[in-house]
Amino acid sequence: MSINWKKSIFVVCDIIIAGYLVLAVTAFNRPDTQGLCCTEVTTDIKTGLVEGFLTDDDVKRILKREGIYPLSRQMDDINVRQIEEVLGRSPFVERVECYKAQAGRVCIQLWQRVPVAHVMSDKGDSYYVDTHGNVMPETRYAADLMVVTGHINRKYAGKVLAPVAYRILQDSFWKNQVVQINVLSDGSMEVVPRVGNHIAYLGMPVDVEAKLERLRKFYLYGLNKAGWNKYAYVSVEFDNQIICKREKVKR
Repeated sequence: MSINWKKSIFVVCDIIIAGYLVLAVTAFNRPDTQGLCCTEVTTDIKTGLVEGFLTDDDVKRILKREGIYPLSRQMDDINVRQIEEVLGRSPFVERVECYKAQAGRVCIQLWQRVPVAHVMSDKGDSYYVDTHGNVMPETRYAADLMVVTGHINRKYAGKVLAPVAYRILQDSFWKNQVVQINVLSDGSMEVVPRVGNHIAYLGMPVDVEAKLERLRKFYLYGLNKAGWNKYAYVSVEFDNQIICKREKVKR
């Protein structure tokens, strides 16, 4: 079998050039930190559907507590992986990236876990639940979130409540309208709206999107004409029907 030497030489040259380019780009993009001190720490905290709980000051306080806040330290002594690990241990953090940049800068990018509801169960348990159904502890910061009360445990909060609350937050209409969800002893849900003096009953948390859409149309085409305080109870539990009960007249 004859070897095409000309073609082989071209292939080898291509490989050498490609390797050189990779090394060159890596070398050029790597900041020269020798003898430099950190002169600036930039913190970029990402937010989601709602504001999270961490601030720039919180990040600074956590790193100072661990003795690894980078400002004024030698750049060569700063361990960005350690910074990521320390911040990643916070129950409010989903992901962290830290890297060194030119001119003595250390950059921290942080993605927060997004809370979707504040759970206050009838057994006195109080916590937040995030978009993934994970429990987040109480914090000194207040969040503008719907409150969930009633017969609810952490398993129900993670598996059942979190998807419902997330669906509500994704819709601007329901995000502004729902202020509270109450879970009954059988696991069914009631919704307390911001406007109107009624309770909206969803029933068991299945086909929630269809139920909310049915309730939305009732609000837009029914209560807008009849009056938002005409009924005390509105049920969209069953398909293709809405059951309303009037407020009892006091004698």
